[in-house]
Amino acid sequence: MKEIRDKVAGLDVHRDTVVACCRMPGPRGGVKVTKRSFRTTSKELAELAHWLTEAGVSTVVMEATGVYWKPVYYSLEGLFDELWLCNAQHVKNVPGRKTDLTDAEWLADVAAHGMVRPSFIPPADIRAVREMTRYRKTQVDARTKEIQRLEKVLQDAGIKLSCVASGVWSKSAKEILEAMIAGERDPKVLAEMAKSRMRTKIPQLEEALSGNFGPHHAVVCRQVIDHIDFLDRSIATLTTEIAALLAPFEATLTIICSITGVGRATAEVMVAEMGTDMSRFPTAGHLCAWAGVAPASRESAGKRRPTGTRHGSTWLQRALIEAARAAARTKGTYFSAQYARIARRRGPNKAAVAVAHSILNATWHLLTTGALYNDPGADYFSLRHDPAVEAKRLQKRIEALGFDVTVTAAAA
Repeated sequence: MKEIRDKVAGLDVHRDTVVACCRMPGPRGGVKVTKRSFRTTSKELAELAHWLTEAGVSTVVMEATGVYWKPVYYSLEGLFDELWLCNAQHVKNVPGRKTDLTDAEWLADVAAHGMVRPSFIPPADIRAVREMTRYRKTQVDARTKEIQRLEKVLQDAGIKLSCVASGVWSKSAKEILEAMIAGERDPKVLAEMAKSRMRTKIPQLEEALSGNFGPHHAVVCRQVIDHIDFLDRSIATLTTEIAALLAPFEATLTIICSITGVGRATAEVMVAEMGTDMSRFPTAGHLCAWAGVAPASRESAGKRRPTGTRHGSTWLQRALIEAARAAARTKGTYFSAQYARIARRRGPNKAAVAVAHSILNATWHLLTTGALYNDPGADYFSLRHDPAVEAKRLQKRIEALGFDVTVTAAAA
């Protein structure tokens, strides 16, 4: 196989050590291989960078191993012509004789012969936003779990608050819970704390609040509510910090937020995960495939078989699916019409992925051109068909129902 690069280093990265293998041109047209092991402390990584630079390496390749690749990658960033992070699934070594040294040598070999592609790594400012948006999402998930835990405690106590209220974390429900924790047990007194539209349900509330709420329930509820309040403050702080970091990208966020179903938080996640430079992805299809919202390709013996989407960024996929479901609930929009058409035939989950694909496709085009989103409308799918062909199809359907019908073109 033809060698594409001749000054390559492969790094086998672990938590405590990194094994480096330099693959350089040798005498008489051969290949000279040198190997060395380093620890992953800042001092040792600086020595690794110096050793690779002294060897004249131009391309450095490493596997993505959990989070352990990050300090190694960051310490070498900007020092070489090419610094590649590769998917570990794409560079699996042949079975047998597996050691850290042979893994490093194999990485250098596949990169030298062009048998592997680098993964997308956003610039440092986008990586900082990505770290915070991901952590914010974990906090939001934790908050949801705490609210669910609060519901479980109330069910254990025989308090059926969620049967009357929309949830156990509305303003009325929270005030009622605080009173119960403080020692109030009279259902009539508790029901009178209802606010706004909940006051029309006071009789039902009195019945729902008659249970066996004991001291141990009060202790658990107190801790759960305090934890939810802490998570609310944490989420608010992270949101403020994320907004500050994304201030230079406000124009990009405005473009993305113009897409139906995409809110500010979703737009922040999209920027954090895929960046703002769409030239990294040759086409919109490349971006959708990378994100994992496009169908994978599977062909063998000339036959194409249906297959699901490929693995992509879990964080970006979740944000896009949430945006797709929000867009599906809108009225008179392209995405709602697309969702309805596909959901009828293939179910809501596949429809949500299809709409997520369309949202990301539109994002690539909008960020490439700098234009705002212009919704084609819910009648897009019907207008793109030839009226004569559509009339003939509808005529056949009516005749199949046992009716006679004559179709005449309207006067101009």
